[in-house]
Amino acid sequence: MKTLWAPWRAEYIYCAAGHDSTGKRHCLFCNLLKTKDDPKHLILHRGRRAFVVMNRFPYNNGHVMVAPSRHVATFERLTAEEGAELFRLVQKSLAVLRRQLKPQGFNVGANLGRVGGAGVAGHVHIHIVPRWLGDVNFMPLLAETKVISEHLSETYDRLRRQFRSPNDE
Repeated sequence: MKTLWAPWRAEYIYCAAGHDSTGKRHCLFCNLLKTKDDPKHLILHRGRRAFVVMNRFPYNNGHVMVAPSRHVATFERLTAEEGAELFRLVQKSLAVLRRQLKPQGFNVGANLGRVGGAGVAGHVHIHIVPRWLGDVNFMPLLAETKVISEHLSETYDRLRRQFRSPNDE
C-alpha cells in the first residue's frame, strides 16, 4: 500500500480526539469562533447564535457545517432561539449552495455521539453535502483518493459573497 503524508490533517485528528497536539483539551467549533480571520478558517457566516463553516476535509465540493455558537452536545439542549437560527442557517446554506454550485441533490444530517460517527461529539453540528449524479467514483476505492472539483478557497469566495447578499433566501 502507498503512503500519502498529510500532516495538515493532524488538526482534524487531534480535534476528533478532543485535544490538540500538546494534549490540551479543546473544541474545533469553539476555537473557530475565537478567530478573527474568517477566510483563513473558512467561516462563511457568523450569526448571533449559530454559524456556517466550510469543511476543511470535505466529502464533496461545497461541504459545509452549521453549528450553534454555544458549546452544546445535543439538539435537545439548544434553546428555542438557537435551534431556530441553526435551522434558518441550514435553509440559507441550501439556498446558497443550490444557486452557486447547482447540485442535483444534498445529504443533510448530523452524527450524534461517538458511536453515531461524530468527529466532534461535544459540539452538535449539521453537515450539508452537495451531490451530483456520478460524484462517487472509483478513486476512493482503488486509489484511496478523493477528487474535489474546485479548490476550497475558490468555493469559499463564491459562497461567502452569497452569505453577504441580502436576498439569498
